Amino acid sequence: MFKILDRYIIRNFLGTYVFAILLLLAIVVMFDVNEKLDAFLKAPFKATVFDYFLNFLPYFANQFSPLFTFIAVIFFTSKLAGNSEIIAMLSTGMSYRRLLRPYMFSAFVIASVTYALSAYVIPPANVKRIDFTNTYVKNKRIDYGSNIMLMVAPGEIAYMSRYDNVSKTGTRFSLEKFEGKTLVSRLTAQSIKWDTLYHWTVRDYVIRDFTEHREYISQGKSLDTVIPFEPRDFLIAKNDHEKMTTADLSEYIDRQKDRGVANIQSFEVEYHRRFAMTAAAFILTVIGMALSSRKVKGGMGVNIGIGLVLSFSYILFMAVTSAFAVSGLTSPMVAMWIPNMVYAIIAIVLYRRASVS
Repeated sequence: MFKILDRYIIRNFLGTYVFAILLLLAIVVMFDVNEKLDAFLKAPFKATVFDYFLNFLPYFANQFSPLFTFIAVIFFTSKLAGNSEIIAMLSTGMSYRRLLRPYMFSAFVIASVTYALSAYVIPPANVKRIDFTNTYVKNKRIDYGSNIMLMVAPGEIAYMSRYDNVSKTGTRFSLEKFEGKTLVSRLTAQSIKWDTLYHWTVRDYVIRDFTEHREYISQGKSLDTVIPFEPRDFLIAKNDHEKMTTADLSEYIDRQKDRGVANIQSFEVEYHRRFAMTAAAFILTVIGMALSSRKVKGGMGVNIGIGLVLSFSYILFMAVTSAFAVSGLTSPMVAMWIPNMVYAIIAIVLYRRASVS
C-alpha cells in the first residue's frame, strides 16, 4: 500500500511529466505549422486536424518519452531537494531504496502507457498521418518496383520484371516450384494483377509441369490463383514499419526472413526499439533521481542542465546505433539495447553514490 508521501511523489512526478509533454508539444505544433504551412493550406481543415495533428502529437510525444521522463524526474526531484524535503525524508530513517519506490511505480506507469501506445495505438494512427503527408506534404510512397524476386513459399520462387502499385499490375511474371534442386513446375504470364490478400489473376499464362520423362503444358487467357505474397512484401517504403503493431511486425519479420528478403533492418530496429524505449523509463528515472536528490551549488539549474545533456545524449546514442543496424554493421537487437546497457551501468553507479552520500 502506498502512503501519503508515496502518493505525493507519484502525483507530482506524473503531473510534471504530463506538463512537460504538453509544453513541448505546444512548441512543436508552432514549428510544424510554420514548416508545413503551404501543405496545410492545400489540405482540408478537417484532414489537417483529425488525420494529421490528432495522430502526429501522440506519435511525437511517444518518440521522446524518455526525454520527458528524465526532465520530469530532474525538475521535480531538484525542487524537493531544494526545499530540503528529501533530507527530511531520509532523516526519519527512510532508506534511499524506500524513497525510490514511488519513482519506480511512476516509471512503471509511464513505461506501460508508452508500450501500449507504440505497440497497439499509434501504428494504426500512423497510417492516416503518413497518408496525409504523402498526399499533401511529400510523397514517399513506393509505387513501382522492378526485377522483383522472392521466395513466396518453401521451394517456390516468384519473379516480376516490373510492378505498378497504382494499377496493382505486374509484367513478365514467373513462378517456379522446386523439389530439392529439381524444377517440377513453372508458370509464366505476360501480366499478373493483385486483388486482395493472396489472390492474384494471371493473364496470357503458360504452365509447364515436369515429370521424370515428360513435360505437360497448359495455357490460357486468364486464371485466378492464390500465391502467398502481396505488394507490401516487396514494395517497402521508408515509414512502413511505423504502421504495424508489434504483433504484425513480428509476423512480418519472420515471413520476410523465410522468403530471403534482406532489406528489413528498419522493421527489426522498430520492433526492438519499442521494448528498449519501455525499459528506458526505469533506467532514466533512476539516473535522474540519483542526480537531483542532493543539493548542489548552482541549484536546480545545474541538475536540469546535466539532465538535458544525458537525456539528449541517450537519444543521440540510440539514433547512432540504429543507423549502424540499418546499415548492417550490427544486429538490430544489439543496436537498440546497447544504449540501455550503457546507461544502466551509469544508473547503478550514480544510485550507489547517492545512497551512501
